[in-house]
Amino acid sequence: MDRVAVITGAASGMGLAIARHLAARGGRIALLDLQGEAALRAADDLRGSGATALGVEADVTDRVAIDAALDKVRTELGPIGIMVTSAGLDAFERFTEISSASWERVLAVNLTGTFHCLQAAVPDMLAAGWGRMVTISSSSAQSGAARMAHYVAAKAGVLGLTRALALELARHGIAVNAITPGMIDTPMLRRAAAGGDIGALEKTAARAVPVGRAGTPDEIAATCAFLCSDEAAFITGQVIGVNGGMVL
Repeated sequence: MDRVAVITGAASGMGLAIARHLAARGGRIALLDLQGEAALRAADDLRGSGATALGVEADVTDRVAIDAALDKVRTELGPIGIMVTSAGLDAFERFTEISSASWERVLAVNLTGTFHCLQAAVPDMLAAGWGRMVTISSSSAQSGAARMAHYVAAKAGVLGLTRALALELARHGIAVNAITPGMIDTPMLRRAAAGGDIGALEKTAARAVPVGRAGTPDEIAATCAFLCSDEAAFITGQVIGVNGGMVL
């Protein structure tokens, strides 16, 4: 997989696991994250394992910053062949208590940020006649979730965007797919548990997930790595649930 892969939200959780899996397959990896120091440390770790990696601080809600970040990637690693949009922001608020600012922030990170990154990367893929886009949505976009109307709406929008781009870009050799993780043991989910927004993670997962446990970031990353490969050329516009049977 000798391609340049950009992963957003790559300093931790699913994004970091995806970066590691793609690096292990020979990709040249750009790790974008709002937490710049963490992105740099993660890139250092990958280089220590023999990978080619670049850490870049970037806010996905800021199009100027994203354009600048991808220009840096092109200069140091080459044209972008793979874009994985893993940056995300959750929120737990009753619908009647969601402020306009909260609504706009959650959509800006999860949906508009996805749009910025995909649109900024696509010229390289069009020029090459090859590309892979993988968006990270959520199983809640399919099932709904109480006290998360803004998050669910944003993640459902990601699914619509994925399908639209799959149709528009298919004849250009660009495959666009979405992964909908279920309950995955990430720092973001651990924070939700610690804040009382969900129950204790292990007990909640044992009760709510048919396989009886939370998933791991590596399980998301393995699916993503396949979707980014040449073998997945005939898969586009699909929603791949990695959720332990929570959504069928």
